[in-house]
Amino acid sequence: MRLPNTPSIGNRKVGSGGRNWTEMTQAYGEAWYWDKRYAKESTDSFDWYQKYESLAPLLHLYVPTHRRILVVGCGNSAFSEGMSKDGYTDIVNIDISSVVTEEMQKKYSDSPHLKYIQMDVRDMKAFEAGSFDAVVDKGTLDSLLCGHNSKPNAAKMLEEVERVLKKEGVYILITYGVPAYRLCLLRESHSWAIKLHVIDKVHPGESSKAETWELTRPVPLNSDGSLREGNRVENMDVHYIYVCTKI
Repeated sequence: MRLPNTPSIGNRKVGSGGRNWTEMTQAYGEAWYWDKRYAKESTDSFDWYQKYESLAPLLHLYVPTHRRILVVGCGNSAFSEGMSKDGYTDIVNIDISSVVTEEMQKKYSDSPHLKYIQMDVRDMKAFEAGSFDAVVDKGTLDSLLCGHNSKPNAAKMLEEVERVLKKEGVYILITYGVPAYRLCLLRESHSWAIKLHVIDKVHPGESSKAETWELTRPVPLNSDGSLREGNRVENMDVHYIYVCTKI
């Protein structure tokens, strides 16, 4: 899932007019919207927020290469291809758009480690409970939170993510959502052990820069999981990564 080729605010893609922006975001949870977008676009890959190479050290920290991984809202991202080349052997990718999943099935038909399925992340009944060791989300929860019925849709997604994870499996959420909001959302009706990491945003045309915070070092949280007073990560130009372990 993505909304490419438009200006961005806080690394969210937006339209040129307020009305168009509202109309587009309200449709973010709808298959027809993404089918229409992907049918119009080039088949070039696009990665929301971060590329695999940037996040690889964190993935290796939490997810051994032999584990079974679900990538939600995969779109036409090259993220899973990067994982496969890096040694991961069992990667299932889902997206609400049949247009993009069919494209990706054709593109990676000779890649035995990559599987692409059309599926709504809010309804993953095709997967049994405890099917995956890890779920990777790069912008899908954010998209639902921009659309119609954002709170119920986000709750459905998180319920399904928790269901398909094995005990002690990890949900890795890469997002622009600051801790004050995302930590509360993640903790509503869910028993996660949560660690917070951050990674610097790299804007178009900008070369990589020195790390604001070491990627593999968790940001200190209070015993209740809240951000410690005086911590300035919410004011940094970063993406937030919530590593949620199912307990």
